[in-house]
Amino acid sequence: MDTSAAGAPTGRPPLVFSRRILARDPGAPQHGRVSRRAPIQPIDPLHPQPRHVARAVAVLEAGGLLSYPTDTYYALGCDLFQKKAIERLALLKQRDSRKPFAFLCGDLGEVARYAIVSNENYRLLRRLLPGPYTVVLPATRIVPRTALTRQRSVGVRVPDAPVALALVHALGRPLATTSASLPDDEVLIDPADIQERLGHGLDLILDGGMTLNEPSTVIDLTGPAPVVLREGKGPVQGMLR
Repeated sequence: MDTSAAGAPTGRPPLVFSRRILARDPGAPQHGRVSRRAPIQPIDPLHPQPRHVARAVAVLEAGGLLSYPTDTYYALGCDLFQKKAIERLALLKQRDSRKPFAFLCGDLGEVARYAIVSNENYRLLRRLLPGPYTVVLPATRIVPRTALTRQRSVGVRVPDAPVALALVHALGRPLATTSASLPDDEVLIDPADIQERLGHGLDLILDGGMTLNEPSTVIDLTGPAPVVLREGKGPVQGMLR
């Protein structure tokens, strides 16, 4: 949260699925303990089934963590307004809990609730979003502390990814989001690998098929002119004013 993962989602044989679910957690110190790993739910990346979206939203509302496909990488995410879920996400990513996550919005109207968008920047965002961009903007007062930088700015995405957008719309508020990876590891592109490496800390994995992709392009819009902080999948040539 997938246009880049075109094709129907693939299921996995029950026997393989069971072996993954019952795999031991390498970090568990208790002898003989069998760790729980998040189940994999196949989902159509272009036309996500409402029942699967509802299952995922129930996980989010309960403070759980998901993995889901986007228009860049597979993401890990949770409800932006649940502090304990944010802390769990930071722990799973082995990331400083004081470093805020970017978050997903459903459309430009929702972006304008959480970020201060000038008329000029609004026109730019209409060209960029939905798409593979993360935009840095000044935050409004309703943004929770866990999502704020020291400069009171936020990183916001509106992905061109039906599964991710369906989650945000059904939840009714943004998702904190980060790539499905660990420090110094490559990003995981296969839900089975996400289950193997990160499943001990997740509650559900939405499988929209394997993805081969790039990170989002990050653009800082907090100053007088756009500044590209990272070039990724989103093109910038001819897009910025």
